[in-house]
Amino acid sequence: MEIRNKKIRTASWVGIIGNTILAVAKIVIGFISGSLAVIGDGIDTATDILTYFITLIAAKIMNKPPNYRYPYGYSRAEAVATKALSFVIFFAGAQLFFTTVIRLIKNESHEIPTMLAIYVTVFSIFSKSAIAFYQFRVGKLIQSNMIIANAKNMRNDILISSSVLTGLIFTHVFKLPVLDLITALAVSIWIMKVAFGIFMETSRELMDGIDDESIYYKIFDAVEEVDGATNPHKVRIRRHSNMFTIALDVEVDGSKTIFEGHLIAKKVENNIKDRIENIYDVMVHTEPTGNIEKEKFGLSREIIEDECKKKKNAK
Repeated sequence: MEIRNKKIRTASWVGIIGNTILAVAKIVIGFISGSLAVIGDGIDTATDILTYFITLIAAKIMNKPPNYRYPYGYSRAEAVATKALSFVIFFAGAQLFFTTVIRLIKNESHEIPTMLAIYVTVFSIFSKSAIAFYQFRVGKLIQSNMIIANAKNMRNDILISSSVLTGLIFTHVFKLPVLDLITALAVSIWIMKVAFGIFMETSRELMDGIDDESIYYKIFDAVEEVDGATNPHKVRIRRHSNMFTIALDVEVDGSKTIFEGHLIAKKVENNIKDRIENIYDVMVHTEPTGNIEKEKFGLSREIIEDECKKKKNAK
């Protein structure tokens, strides 16, 4: 865990330093060249500095040990931080959107941006590409949704800068300064869309949701391989950052001793750990074969298969 947090901190500092240089360059040259789109791109990059500071703080919080208030530890600080990033990104996009709309409504005179705006935008595209590649690589290596979210934000910034570059080129070709404002408007909408996507992604983890149903099948298969364990049900999976906490019920012969039931449960636990990476904890509850209870939560193989069929039919 310490090595993982160290990688998160390193990735955060790379993002902070890289985006600080780009933000200053784009905002300053945006004002000098007279390009609102470049200024908007620079503001978006400036928000990236804040997002990386948030990941830096989150990495420190995640390293705290469990206590009576947080018995599972502080790993979900990563999901909370990622959700905070979505609000910051959305606010930046909304601010640019309203500023641009007001400029369009007032129909203020706007000069054609100088070539400096094009030069700094090209530099931004190459720099953001390098940062995004690094962030994706680290995020996937340590399975960090927070770093991957930042990488996606960097990737989207490349598209934003590319759209700004296209708008600047057309502005110079057709001599229509209004195209710079229209590009800025499109950029603001894209920023808000990205923010909403990140917000929805983090909601699933905070609500104990799982994207990949194949994890459930791995659990069912792991149970079926253990002699004496049947009918895996009431399966619950929680994600804490890149770790999984799994709880399930299995049926065993009611005539077996508590010790024998414990050994069967232990084999189920070890089998699950062999099949699924990044396990935080596995809790196996044993009950006598044929036991019937009204299940209020958790999943069984039948429920998963029914949901998968409904998904296919919906498509």
